[in-house]
Amino acid sequence: MKSPRRWLAAALLAVFLYVVSSLAPSFFADFQLTRYLEKITGSPQIHTQAPAAIRDQVVERARQLHLPVKAGDVQVEVSGGSARVSVRYLVPVNLPGYTVKLHFAPSAGR
Repeated sequence: MKSPRRWLAAALLAVFLYVVSSLAPSFFADFQLTRYLEKITGSPQIHTQAPAAIRDQVVERARQLHLPVKAGDVQVEVSGGSARVSVRYLVPVNLPGYTVKLHFAPSAGR
């Protein structure tokens, strides 16, 4: 028969794995959004687009990644030879008995 310590260790490991598997998709999606921001701010075409069009592209990409980003969460600054896009948003993750609010602020540009 297994000792109570082993049962406790197995239960804690299961809880840890559950929490990590619940949070990981949000972090991975944020990573993908950050890569997208780096891609568009590094593109020469960004200087020919209106800030509203860039904002719409970012919101659409976030929607594809199932992130709750609204147009007001996206800041676009294009001036001269530089461009910067930053996003601030919150992802609520519901765990049994508790909701974790993850705050993200990806940005890219020069």
